[in-house]
Amino acid sequence: MPSLDQRVAIVTGGASGIGLEFSRRLASDGAAVVIVDIDGATEAAARLISQGLKAIGVRANVSSEDDVAGMVEAACSTFGGLDILVNNAALFSTLAPGPFSAISVDDWQKVMAVNVLGPFLTARAAVSAMRARGAGRIVNIASNTVHKGAPGLLHYVTSKGAVIGMTRALARELGADNITVNALAPGFTLSSGVTANAAYQDTFKAAAVDVRAIRRDQVPQDLVGALAFLASDDAAFMTGQTLVVDGGNIFL
Repeated sequence: MPSLDQRVAIVTGGASGIGLEFSRRLASDGAAVVIVDIDGATEAAARLISQGLKAIGVRANVSSEDDVAGMVEAACSTFGGLDILVNNAALFSTLAPGPFSAISVDDWQKVMAVNVLGPFLTARAAVSAMRARGAGRIVNIASNTVHKGAPGLLHYVTSKGAVIGMTRALARELGADNITVNALAPGFTLSSGVTANAAYQDTFKAAAVDVRAIRRDQVPQDLVGALAFLASDDAAFMTGQTLVVDGGNIFL
């Protein structure tokens, strides 16, 4: 297991679902974790602390410059710096699947604000702290839907395509600073948000399993090992890549 002792990590959207599992894994591997979310961040951090792990919670909207600056400041003032940024916050399970012609301009812009502007703002805010440490890891959470061209959620799929493009371009810019930038692309995962959405179960669940080489549901715990690898020194010479973890749906 890669050690993250003395590392400081921010996980956006880290209070529930996949983000909470990411937060728990990084903390279990030794990192001090700043859990960032609109709701529940303090409570999620308290649960990790009760397990003997290092964490704080910060309430922040990743599409707000001021909030993002505050989360980085909280990491630096509490734990002394920043080494790892996991851009996990995204709008997905609350979106209604349907034809692209039914997506309003307002809904499109909301998805882009969180899913695309958010990772840009957080990376921009985090880089100076990582440069001060001499290295860093940025992991952007994308989606295998980009490679499939999945219908029904055009705004979401488009936003995740932008995240992959951002990952590649940012990796070129930050390589000289010893900061790696990679993307992790899950398949359809039974997070708490997804399991609470009956429409998602009806629309996506069975179809996702049917096309996998590994014929079972994907759960958040299936992703944490790949995330821990990308955040660790084991991935120090890997950047600009998208690692698909979907049970063998997409082969690249």
